[in-house]
Amino acid sequence: MNIEEFRDFCLSLPGTTEGMKWEHLCFMIEEKIFVIIAIDEGNSFSTKCTPEEFDELVARDGIRQAPHMAKKQWVYIENLEVLGREELKHRVKTSRELVLSKLSKKLQQKYN
Repeated sequence: MNIEEFRDFCLSLPGTTEGMKWEHLCFMIEEKIFVIIAIDEGNSFSTKCTPEEFDELVARDGIRQAPHMAKKQWVYIENLEVLGREELKHRVKTSRELVLSKLSKKLQQKYN
């Protein structure tokens, strides 16, 4: 998946907005980041994951704990080619769902 397809997919998810933070492109729901991508650094990106997924993901080539993010809750993926198209979409959706689950019940209902 190239960066434009990735961007289009992220923006297709209900309530998603994009913006720049820390010189990185961020995809957010209600101003809460669920994907942060370094487009100037080879399209490396980070997503939120469950603690159960964390160990499995960081054991794979091209994936490690995200620097400066909550321990065992965010993974750093070297580029968009590390994961296949469907797995990449799954990672983004999971990250969004995890961030959404931390919002108020009223906001969650707005997007479900």
